[in-house]
Amino acid sequence: MEGANMNAQVGLTNPSRIGADVCHLNLHKTFAIPHGGGGPGVGPIAVAPHLVEFLPSHPVMNNGHVGITAVSAAPWGSASVLPITYGYIKMLGADGLKRASEIAILNANYIANALKDNYGILYTGEYGRCAHEMILECRHLKAVSGITEGDIAKRLMDYGFHAPTLSFPVHGTLMVEPTESESKQELDRFIEAMTGIYNEIQAVASGELDKDDNPLKNAPHTSDVVTADDWAHSYSRQTAVFPLAWLKENKYWPPVGRVDDAFGDRNLVCICEPIESYK
Repeated sequence: MEGANMNAQVGLTNPSRIGADVCHLNLHKTFAIPHGGGGPGVGPIAVAPHLVEFLPSHPVMNNGHVGITAVSAAPWGSASVLPITYGYIKMLGADGLKRASEIAILNANYIANALKDNYGILYTGEYGRCAHEMILECRHLKAVSGITEGDIAKRLMDYGFHAPTLSFPVHGTLMVEPTESESKQELDRFIEAMTGIYNEIQAVASGELDKDDNPLKNAPHTSDVVTADDWAHSYSRQTAVFPLAWLKENKYWPPVGRVDDAFGDRNLVCICEPIESYK
């Protein structure tokens, strides 16, 4: 069982009850540990009793377990973050942790219900519900407009949002996880932004916006671009940076414009001195 987070399980169910044989239980998101920038990631690997003998041992700690030799492992993980999780659990208590799970599920379904008719939601349950996250379908929008999930992600910056998970676990989609911490006001703001982007996609599909020169394909728009004397686009500066009225009161300005997603990965440029310098 993939246990990247337990936002829909804590206090309601658990991997053992569901029937998992192996599960990693990350502390990020569910237990107040941040996940961006590569970490710190920390959490145990849990197994059912019949797999205990296959767990690795560790040369610097004696836990009474005789198993295979560890290949690469930190026996206590990123130990400095554990008091944060401990404090979070102690302050919420059992009832508070359960309530957090319930709100995370509610928040996700609130967004999913608002966006399902425009985008479509993948992998819903018997009653059309999701758990703590939803996968927004974007592939049908690309088919009629040429706008990709990457264009939507970049356009979200103009609306003041960091994009949700892009093309994972399904290519051509966006996975949204609002968690329990977002207010209804913030959820509504995100829904309004995604609805605004959907309307822009429809304008591209209908020909109202140019197929190639439109605010989605050129997003994000920096302050340097919109304040320059030269504005050669077929849409207005206001459309570019203030697509919704409330953005004028609370505007995030992306510091960098559109970059080629994969070019840098495929064309590495070394800025080191030539090898002769190290003689």
